[in-house]
Amino acid sequence: MRTLAQFVKDKRKEANLTQEEFAERAGVALTVIRKIEQGKENLNLEKVNRVLKMFGHLLVPVSRKDLLMKEQTK
Repeated sequence: MRTLAQFVKDKRKEANLTQEEFAERAGVALTVIRKIEQGKENLNLEKVNRVLKMFGHLLVPVSRKDLLMKEQTK
């Protein structure tokens, strides 16, 4: 499973965009892209979702209970 950092970096490179170009298109600061791609942990969910929206994805909070229930149904 890819990390968020690797996913964003791979997708950005597939789109043939620099970090600067990608930040501009996503409507976020360059520092947001850098923090995501560096795997920083303290990220703003709204800004992360602006970035992920470029690839048709969203990140949503999931409770530990929901994850455990999903694992049990497999």
